Amino acid sequence: MREAVAGAGAVYHLASRIPPPGLQGEPDAWRENDRLRAEASRLLVDAALASGTVVYVQPTVAFVYPEGDVDEETPLGDVSPPLASALAAEHEAARFTAAGRRGIVLRLGLLDGTGTGNERPSARHGATLHVEDAARALLAALDAPSGVYNVVRDGERVSNARFKRVTGWRPER
Repeated sequence: MREAVAGAGAVYHLASRIPPPGLQGEPDAWRENDRLRAEASRLLVDAALASGTVVYVQPTVAFVYPEGDVDEETPLGDVSPPLASALAAEHEAARFTAAGRRGIVLRLGLLDGTGTGNERPSARHGATLHVEDAARALLAALDAPSGVYNVVRDGERVSNARFKRVTGWRPER
């Protein structure tokens, strides 16, 4: 399927602007990231629909769930203002799907590994993911049907079973 997608076109929206840890409590520090998630997602979906692109992949975050063990069917919890723009980006992927294309949302755990600012996994959000596993998940998403998928390490409170079942992806780190 990847060969067919490559010829027809796929769009990934990977832009983000996470404020440094010392500023993350400041609402204004998230303004640029919110624009990238919400406004840029809308513009990218508009362009993808106009160009005939068949796959749109939107990474967001797995921190939108309430406490406890969760999966993609769990109703979302109270979402903090910095995470509202992630849901706006997810809405744009759903709009792409509603137009008869394949819109895929990957709710990623907190990234760790070289260059992330988190050399080791941190349990503070209940969902983590090594950057190399995230990269492989982005490729695996090209084979996924439209929908929302959690992409996290095995054994965390956020289940990754659906994405593993649908794509065959497995976290290695």
